[in-house]
Amino acid sequence: MDWWLKLKRNPLAKLGALLLLLFYFSAIAAEFVAPYSPCDTVSITSGACKPQTDGALLPPTQIYWTDQNNRFIGPHVYPTTQGPVDVNTGDRELRVDRSKPSPLRLFVQGEPYRFFQIRLPLPTQVSLSDPKFEEIELFPGIPGNLHLFGTTGEGKFNLLGTDEQARDLFSRLVYGGRISLSIGLVGIALSFPIGMLIGGISGYFGGWIDGVLMRIVEVLMTIPSIYLLVALAAVLPPGLSSAQRFLLIIFITSFISWAGLARVIRGQVLSIKEREFVQASRAMGGKSLYIIVRHVLPQTATYVIISATLQIPSFIIAESVLSLIGLGIQQPDPSWGNMLSLASNASILVLQPWLVWPPAVLIVLTVLAFNLLGDGLRDALDPRSLQR
Repeated sequence: MDWWLKLKRNPLAKLGALLLLLFYFSAIAAEFVAPYSPCDTVSITSGACKPQTDGALLPPTQIYWTDQNNRFIGPHVYPTTQGPVDVNTGDRELRVDRSKPSPLRLFVQGEPYRFFQIRLPLPTQVSLSDPKFEEIELFPGIPGNLHLFGTTGEGKFNLLGTDEQARDLFSRLVYGGRISLSIGLVGIALSFPIGMLIGGISGYFGGWIDGVLMRIVEVLMTIPSIYLLVALAAVLPPGLSSAQRFLLIIFITSFISWAGLARVIRGQVLSIKEREFVQASRAMGGKSLYIIVRHVLPQTATYVIISATLQIPSFIIAESVLSLIGLGIQQPDPSWGNMLSLASNASILVLQPWLVWPPAVLIVLTVLAFNLLGDGLRDALDPRSLQR
């Protein structure tokens, strides 16, 4: 376990791993971590988003410690709404009702939810022009209403403020992480097995098989992925939900992104297949596919693990770019990309900066965390690394 000791001694790799654990735990337990529904509905279980105007575009909620009579009552907030717009500066006056203090608490009861609820969309009408989908409940989930933090009064604690429809930004960030963080895992799970198998077959057999497969790989590597994503997003059926739409795009592009991995695996297999253990397995009558899967490809595990941690951020960035230009996850479903799309409005950057910087910071931190972890794994697993 020398590689594990090396990884533990790398502070940057540990920082990246801790950040990723925090982000993924928050996304998985979004119902518990988020104080409110991402759509600000009456109930999270309803599944429908109702636009609100009361409390829209509020800045991060201020925490008070004393009431209006200057008596210390602990951390609390007050019901807050927006006043009229100042025609000269564009600022809005905040109206704070100091007569209704709402204490802040950990582990408070709030909106009901169903933890680990699984719904599967199934087509009820097969039509390319007008497809219809119906959600089938595979697992009803675990009912609950406990949240990590919140208030016990009328006032709401909006940690990062609210958007133009009075939806809590922190809750939308937590729920949006489910899509933004899972995209990379889905892409890797689809593309890497294909790249490893094609690269292994090409390097092991060589000859005309190698020539044909590598020509296909070279053609796929010339296709610009971002333009392909935009083209696919434009021709998909309109009846798909935003999550189904983007997952279909990732499913298709994953079968193209394996090309670079296949080329590297092929180069490694060319040298591995000449080693003694491969020759011994072949002499004992081992089938070619068995030798490739059982003996050859496991020798490339170090590179595959490192490459996976460095490749996942590209899928996350792709989701952010597509959602930013309106071709990925659509409102009201939250994702870090479509939340960042507000950055295209200059007035929001000036007057409501809290709408833009949280998703931007999370995207940067996630990509940085994966890169730090990937560099740490490379130093720990690569025997040719200069770091010991």
